[in-house]
Amino acid sequence: MIRDIEIPEVKNVTVAIARKKQPGESDEWKVFLINRNPFPIENALVASKGYGKKDGEEQQTSILRHFLETVPPHSAALVEPIDPAVFHLNNEYWVSYYIGRKIFDKRFVFVPDSIREENITYIKEFEMEAILHS
Repeated sequence: MIRDIEIPEVKNVTVAIARKKQPGESDEWKVFLINRNPFPIENALVASKGYGKKDGEEQQTSILRHFLETVPPHSAALVEPIDPAVFHLNNEYWVSYYIGRKIFDKRFVFVPDSIREENITYIKEFEMEAILHS
């Protein structure tokens, strides 16, 4: 039965939206998949999309799918660049990956206007400024 299906808990894997300051230009923003485990994650698939409302009208971005063969232990892998023009939307990243023969998946959503200066933290192990999904 459905209650007999084991759904493994995602641990030490998250998504971050990082900022790189460009002197004299606008900041560059990128999305990273972070693996804080002491082992690699394999065959990661990240589906990204934006959705929400602006001025009372529904808005939606295309769904993009990204494949990352291996994300080494204690590392971050680039998923995609992100345009600040979509920060007012829900930015969703559905992540699926393998550890051994077991599949894990989790949905990470950055709610509207959560990608802002006051939410940026420095992630020392990856040496980047980012908004880290909790």
